[in-house]
Amino acid sequence: MYENIKKIWPEIEWIKDEEIKDKTYKCWEYAIEHSVLSAEDLEKIPFSLLIDDCDITFMNHKRTAVQLSVDIAKRMEKNFGTKINWDYLISGAILIDVGKLLEYEMIDGKLGTSRDGKLLRHPFSGVSIADRFGLPFDIQHIIAYHSKEGDLGKRTVESIIVHHADFVSFEPFQNAKCLNV
Repeated sequence: MYENIKKIWPEIEWIKDEEIKDKTYKCWEYAIEHSVLSAEDLEKIPFSLLIDDCDITFMNHKRTAVQLSVDIAKRMEKNFGTKINWDYLISGAILIDVGKLLEYEMIDGKLGTSRDGKLLRHPFSGVSIADRFGLPFDIQHIIAYHSKEGDLGKRTVESIIVHHADFVSFEPFQNAKCLNV
């Protein structure tokens, strides 16, 4: 399983702290083991069930959000001197949608949202997975606050960066929000 995760998530190797790196792998391993999806499926399924005819894969979106997070953080550090905890940023960005794997179900060969997924969205199940493996609260915070659920609270710098990187790689593809002129 480790090699399958390493194949879809080469960015995990960017994490320098070996304990955080190992726990990040374990979170993905747990999620895949408890999902109707395999690691290979993540490279084929659409990244969102909210977008009709979405041809961008889950992993393409996820890896882009991680890469954008790192790019934004590098620019902020260089231009503003912003202090970034790189391991928290990278692990958090990699894990923001790990809970989605527990949201899905297959009905007649079609991917949909399970009853559990309707009751508990992925920011919450993702935090549960991260907590299960003892990841720091700062990383759990990034997972919890990356989506609309975090809009009412305050975010850390790393969480703000990941939130915007995630949405900048989501909203342009959401037809209702994109002005096509």
